[in-house]
Amino acid sequence: MHRVLLLGAGKIGRMIARLLVDSGDYELVVADRSNDSLQLLADQSGAGTVQVDASDGEQLAKAIKGCDSVISALSFRFNPLIAEVALEAGANYFDLTEDVATTRKVRKIADRAAPGQIFMPQCGLAPGFISIVANHLSKSFEKLETLRMRVGALPQFPTGALKYNLTWSTDGLINEYCNPCEAIHLDQRLEVLPLEGFEHFSLDGVRYEAFNTSGGLGTLCESLEGSIRELNYKTVRYQGHRDQMLLLVNELRLSERRELLKDILENSVPVTYQDVVVTFCTVTGQQNGQLVQQTDARKIYHESIGKENWSAIQITTAAGICTVLDMHVTDQLPGQGFVRQEQVDFEKFIANRFGKRYESLSATRFSSGAQ
Repeated sequence: MHRVLLLGAGKIGRMIARLLVDSGDYELVVADRSNDSLQLLADQSGAGTVQVDASDGEQLAKAIKGCDSVISALSFRFNPLIAEVALEAGANYFDLTEDVATTRKVRKIADRAAPGQIFMPQCGLAPGFISIVANHLSKSFEKLETLRMRVGALPQFPTGALKYNLTWSTDGLINEYCNPCEAIHLDQRLEVLPLEGFEHFSLDGVRYEAFNTSGGLGTLCESLEGSIRELNYKTVRYQGHRDQMLLLVNELRLSERRELLKDILENSVPVTYQDVVVTFCTVTGQQNGQLVQQTDARKIYHESIGKENWSAIQITTAAGICTVLDMHVTDQLPGQGFVRQEQVDFEKFIANRFGKRYESLSATRFSSGAQ
């Protein structure tokens, strides 16, 4: 049985543990610094637990010893050390980071991977699933023109001026709103400002706004550079949210005081488990000499699993990383080194027992385009 160490017993870690334990095919141990979080997870899933400070290399090495794979569901700042310890232990490495600098560090570590050992960051929703969908759509074109990716985790019942509830990592959210964003514009790879590139669109009768945020493209800029005119990623929110964040991040300069911004958000914006994940990916290009557009759009809602209510962002993020772990174990991924999301076969992903969550009864899918 494949032995997995899961680091992080928070919102996403609990969902990963639920899926892996319920599958019956993984021997799972969950590590976290908080005994309270570990106890809650153990009560929910029955997984084994161990208390570990992820900033301590010796503790990590002891926990990882004997494991086939390690999953980090912790804040991005812990991941370079976790990846380094996984390398020395000969374990495969998976994470959920959206942080560009962290991914670059993990990639350098992956250069020293042993045969059969892989390092695969960015395995969640965005980056993650959205890159797999985008790459899949792009393959049907003889020549690519534009690729636009839009993703949002939104409260199903928005209230207040922000029209937003916390659904995942606050550190990751702040990173998205404050860090430079990659894009390709007029064939040139460049960085654009977060919270800019403002636009509106409708899906299923609901009006949304979208704007630049950092990290969502994963490694697609590198993979598609030189073969596409326009490539960008934007976060989806309800109308009015972006202006409120501009006030906090730019005008009040809280991008320079991120711990204060985190404290404000976590003590003012409630968590919700009644949410909806929106993904919207549109590709245009040449097919049989004709300019064609293809779109894949989905809404995934929160649902009850194992008599517990789980948020859509928990389900989609955990399903993404559990799917690629499953695909690695069954030899459906590259066998060594750094693995990109766009190297994942979409059809195999969506047919996987975990990947099917993206097309479950709780999901609504919209698609258009010519074949």
